[in-house]
Amino acid sequence: MTQQIHRSGPAQIDPRGPQFVAILTSVVLALSLLTAPGAVGVTLLGVQALLFATGVALGVQRTPASFLFRTLVRPRLAAPTHLEDPQPPRFAQAVGLAFAVVALAGYLAGAPLVGAIATGFALAAALLNAVFGFCLGCELYLLIRRVAPARKTSVVHTTAAQAPAGNPAENTKEEEAFA
Repeated sequence: MTQQIHRSGPAQIDPRGPQFVAILTSVVLALSLLTAPGAVGVTLLGVQALLFATGVALGVQRTPASFLFRTLVRPRLAAPTHLEDPQPPRFAQAVGLAFAVVALAGYLAGAPLVGAIATGFALAAALLNAVFGFCLGCELYLLIRRVAPARKTSVVHTTAAQAPAGNPAENTKEEEAFA
């Protein structure tokens, strides 16, 4: 007996969520830039780097900021007119993480100019998303995808012996759309 198991990427997300996250990120990065290279500024930058890393490792739907959006903001908004793929914002989080790590390395190595410039780049990108809804990292992701398209597998045929244990519906259940 052959069974079809539909596998797809993560659930689609509300496009307003990443913009909300960008607002919070902008505040943290601005405060970091204003208070660095002092301990408060470097600590704020470290916290932001951890938040970026969470978005990269677990997905943008599982970050503390997404929880805030999901519980405090989204219930007060009308339903979104469309949903989006979470992969571009996840890639943008990775770009933000790279800049935050460079900034932290600069501050900790005694090169505050490197730290300030890297933080400034991350802040500029976050502000573009927060103010104008333009996600620079997302656009970079889409450009890379046009140049090097990803392999897509939407249906996997398996025999009953190869099927994952448990209910196939549970094995392919998608996360609820967040941010």
